Amino acid sequence: MPRQLHLGGFQIASHVTHSHAAWRHPGSDPGFLTPEYYHRIGRTLERGTFDFVFFADLLATPTNFGSGIDVSLSRGTQASATLDPSVVAASIAAVTSRLGIAITKSTTYFHPYEVARIFASLDHLSRGRVAWNIVTSLSTAEAVNFGATEHLDHDLRYVRAQEFLETALALWSSWDADALVQDKANGFFADPDKVRAIHHDGDFFRVQGPLNVPRSPQGRPVLIQAGSSDKGKDFAARWAEAIFEIDPTPEGRRAYYDDVKSRAVNVGRRPEDVKILPSFIPFVAETASIAREKQAFHNELADPISGLITLSVHTNHDFSTYDLDAPVEDIAVSGTQGLFDVARRLSERDNLTLRDIGKLYAQGVLLPQFVGTASDVADEIEAGFTGGEADGYILSAAQSPGTFDDFVDHVVPELRRRGLFRTEYTSDTLRGHLDLAPVPARETNVGLVGSR
Repeated sequence: MPRQLHLGGFQIASHVTHSHAAWRHPGSDPGFLTPEYYHRIGRTLERGTFDFVFFADLLATPTNFGSGIDVSLSRGTQASATLDPSVVAASIAAVTSRLGIAITKSTTYFHPYEVARIFASLDHLSRGRVAWNIVTSLSTAEAVNFGATEHLDHDLRYVRAQEFLETALALWSSWDADALVQDKANGFFADPDKVRAIHHDGDFFRVQGPLNVPRSPQGRPVLIQAGSSDKGKDFAARWAEAIFEIDPTPEGRRAYYDDVKSRAVNVGRRPEDVKILPSFIPFVAETASIAREKQAFHNELADPISGLITLSVHTNHDFSTYDLDAPVEDIAVSGTQGLFDVARRLSERDNLTLRDIGKLYAQGVLLPQFVGTASDVADEIEAGFTGGEADGYILSAAQSPGTFDDFVDHVVPELRRRGLFRTEYTSDTLRGHLDLAPVPARETNVGLVGSR
């Protein structure tokens, strides 16, 4: 069978996603606080046989730009109002049967036992359709919400993430698949010889275990990551089964693809076991000129200050005091270093000011925009898929749910006609959708568990 695309749909449990203009768009549904909003998106993506819907998350109302929360709330920026994605995931799982559901949980401010329990529970309730997007949190605003006075150093966050993930893997392996017996006649519920404590005593966490959730359908969630710094790419190459990527240029996406695949091989993994999925925003219409009009209307709604607020959050750096009409400066940031490197690269290449970068950030956090007829958009997807940029893509919406409707109704049939994308689901689990190997009965790549 020819190599097939993988497709995900990007969401935040919020009024905006990458597009800060989305909430202002007259075609967007404002009901992001209702279950029906997410049910409709989930059903649409399942109708399009998408692999998964992907929920990003942030843990604080933005305070990085200037001082206070007033400007971020009044402009409705990313993270100014956001639901807990794990609760939303359970709601979507109840109204879909095949669509995967990926949610973000931070290794910086949560605990491995808590996260392992959440994902094992969701994997049961979805019958094996859950993924964990592993992040190290971004900002000081998040730190103070969890009782810390400052954010952890970038490299230290990844050291903590390593131990966090290895502890979670051990917890998910603490039940054998056949440990739960439920023999009513003999009163025998679970075999204690097949359930183990993990006795983890590490630098960041002490966890006895076992997990009190029996082994789930997938064994554990699919692991997703979005590392873009050197440390992040090393972590992703070591652990991730799917990688969410942002780069607006084909050459940047090709370089990232080659880099991370090589890093995966260097740690003993097969390159096909790491699916790299860049994100984009599509504008689809019956003619290219109408699609460009849709794009222009959306982009004009984007507010540069809103974009700079989110850039400040992502980088954990206050850009409110910089000259908006000067190029982006080469500065050290403690948050997401990869995204800032992309912004600085674009500023240098295209002679863009900080205001210009703010506008681009508000239009879609530097995502590329694929514009045209269904055939035009399919051409761009196919070119990247066959040209060494991607194993698939994550679609982000300019308006919700209209962008998803347009893509599923028009672009998906064109991708199917070209033999690039499935016509129906062939698996019941997300691991199956992504063509990933089954999880072994016990994870053997756990290095820190049981040591100090």
